Amino acid sequence: MNYKQSKILLLFSVLTLVSCNFSQSVVAKPSQHQDLQTTPSVLPTQSNTSNSATFLTYKIEIYDSHVMGVIRTYGVSLPPGYEQNPKQSYPVIFLLHGGHGNPTDWFIQNKGQALKTVEQLYTTGKLPPSIIITPDGNDKRGSSPYRDPEYIDGPNGKISTAVGDELVKVVQSRYRTLNNPDFWAIGGLSSGGWGAVNVGLHNLDHFSILFSHSGYFQDKSGPINSPITYIKTIPLQAQKRLRIYLDSGKSDTEEIDEAKRFTEVLNKLKIYNLFRQFPGSHTWQYWREHLADSLTFVGEQFRVAEIAHKADKLGVNQKKILKITRNLH
Repeated sequence: MNYKQSKILLLFSVLTLVSCNFSQSVVAKPSQHQDLQTTPSVLPTQSNTSNSATFLTYKIEIYDSHVMGVIRTYGVSLPPGYEQNPKQSYPVIFLLHGGHGNPTDWFIQNKGQALKTVEQLYTTGKLPPSIIITPDGNDKRGSSPYRDPEYIDGPNGKISTAVGDELVKVVQSRYRTLNNPDFWAIGGLSSGGWGAVNVGLHNLDHFSILFSHSGYFQDKSGPINSPITYIKTIPLQAQKRLRIYLDSGKSDTEEIDEAKRFTEVLNKLKIYNLFRQFPGSHTWQYWREHLADSLTFVGEQFRVAEIAHKADKLGVNQKKILKITRNLH
């Protein structure tokens, strides 16, 4: 099923549900089942952005990190039409780098080329215009080819808090963001894939969509930073809100095994997830090719959340909406 077909089915299912829920009062209130379509959109659309989604740019910004005690950086790419639509707020996507990385990795030509992917997804409608943030995931030791970054609150700095809470608040203060966690996603590659899930699970007030490319889910620092274990300890209500995407290259046998084990845990906990395997290995070529897959998943979750929030305003049972829409996948 392609994206447009799934979107049509999703909307049809929701409208059908709304119609059924209001069937007994349709004579008295004939317009209620139409309100879902006429309610103003929370998410931005191409029609209220600029005419073209091309030529996205990014820049590196700084902020004073009280958590880390130093000036830190992050990369940001604002969506098309951001300046032209001062009343529009936007969903947010954090992209974490891997080992020996920095905030520019996801953007530059010989590595992530993320802006090219995002432009294509905006143009095809698979991803609503979003604020893209690339944090600095390095701890007090800095970047090194001999070790991975530690996306934890540990002896080398509280990176999980710095990225998952402090930087979130910086972004919220500087840009027009949709602050509901249903419209915030965090993902990454390799150790950044583990980091995204770990940081996300420790900051559930900010994120509900997590994605990982070629990540692992058991960390040497212990169970508190091993998502495969830690996720069992989070509140049931928080588990229900989570949406998780995982993928790995078929040549990455260790990462695939980790993802399979993690998926088994997610399924037992009935946490909504999608795990995919593609040809490829632990390379930037693989991550470039499959960033579109994770961001398409993110875009779908943003749309589902928007429909659920609209339905909630109408008094329709959100759980039924989410169950139906997620079953379409």
